[in-house]
Amino acid sequence: MFLRLISRPLLAKVKETTGIVGLDVVPNAREVLIGLYAKTLKEIQAVPEDEGYRKAVESFTRHRLKVCQEEEDWEMIEKRLGCGQVEELIEEARDELTLIGKMIEWDPWGVPDDYECEVIENDAPVPKHVPLHRPGPLPEEFYQTLEAVSKEDAPKVTSGEPQLKA
Repeated sequence: MFLRLISRPLLAKVKETTGIVGLDVVPNAREVLIGLYAKTLKEIQAVPEDEGYRKAVESFTRHRLKVCQEEEDWEMIEKRLGCGQVEELIEEARDELTLIGKMIEWDPWGVPDDYECEVIENDAPVPKHVPLHRPGPLPEEFYQTLEAVSKEDAPKVTSGEPQLKA
C-alpha cells in the first residue's frame, strides 16, 4: 500500500508535447484547472442568478471541476471530459474568466422589459461564390459530457469507457 502511494506520482505518464503549435505542455495542468474553475465559480456570482449565462457557466464548470478533483491523471481528465487536451481546457477556462468580466461590464441582462428592437430580415439568396459554413458533427464525447452536465443526479463515471444502463 505504501509503495503504491509513493510510486503512483513517479510512474505517471509525462506529456512531452500537445501536438499543437504554440500550445505548451502544462506539467501541473490538473492543479491549474482546479484553480481556474474555482475562480470561475467565484466570479460568476456577480451575474444575476436567473440568467442563462450564469446557469450554463456554473453547470459545466462544476462538472469539469468535479472531474478534475476525482481524477489524478491528465489522460483520464481528458478522456472523461471529452473536450480536448488539458492545456486547451486551461485556455478555455482563462477565456471564460475574461468573458465573465466583459459580460459584467456589458450588462446584457440589464435591458428593460419594455425595450423593443428592430428586426431586419434579409431573404436575399447567398451568392454561389460565398461559402455556406456548416460545422461538422461534434464528437460523441461532447454529447456524453453535455448529458452528464444536464442531469443533476448523473451517475459517477469511473472510466472513459461507455457505461451500459441496466
